[in-house]
Amino acid sequence: VETIRFLTWPICQRCGNPIPQMGLSHACRSNHSYLAGIRSVAAHQPPLAQAVHALKYQGLRALAEPLGDLLAQHWRLGPLPVEVIVPVPLHQARRRQRGYNQSLLLARAFGRRARLPLREDLLTRERNTRSQVGLSREERWANVWGAFRCRSSDLEGAHVLLLDDVMTTGATLEACASPLLQAGARQVWALTLTRAISRQRS
Repeated sequence: VETIRFLTWPICQRCGNPIPQMGLSHACRSNHSYLAGIRSVAAHQPPLAQAVHALKYQGLRALAEPLGDLLAQHWRLGPLPVEVIVPVPLHQARRRQRGYNQSLLLARAFGRRARLPLREDLLTRERNTRSQVGLSREERWANVWGAFRCRSSDLEGAHVLLLDDVMTTGATLEACASPLLQAGARQVWALTLTRAISRQRS
């Protein structure tokens, strides 16, 4: 069972709304997981959930910088043993429609602060999957499995950090980790800005 420690950070000086920060524990994964672990900055709840939504769906790209700074602050509490950042990719059609990949914007902002190299084109989304919103856990896994491909074979022994905005079930992160390991990565960790928390969890 995961233990969650709560601290509070203001998202900005103007609003000062507290963000309940998760501790440095990792989301529990099964023995069949492709991920070494998943860490998230905070629960997917206000005010951070609204900021993520505005970045993702309302075109407020400038939010990537303060949110990347939030990721970096969390990172400094306990860096993971990784060497390179890989953002979770969007399919080309979705990226053209939205105009950008919010995970890539976050990865760029975070990478500059954490001083980690970024591989933007290492992982591609080959299948234009439907939105995960509203899908059951099983539907989420079926929707994204096999949708990603690693474009390089020079990852032998690498320790990779996957970066995304939100984790719900971890299905997308697992589907990304599998081809990275097949390409030779030794370990794949994941870092997300927020994580959906079950209402049943205390």
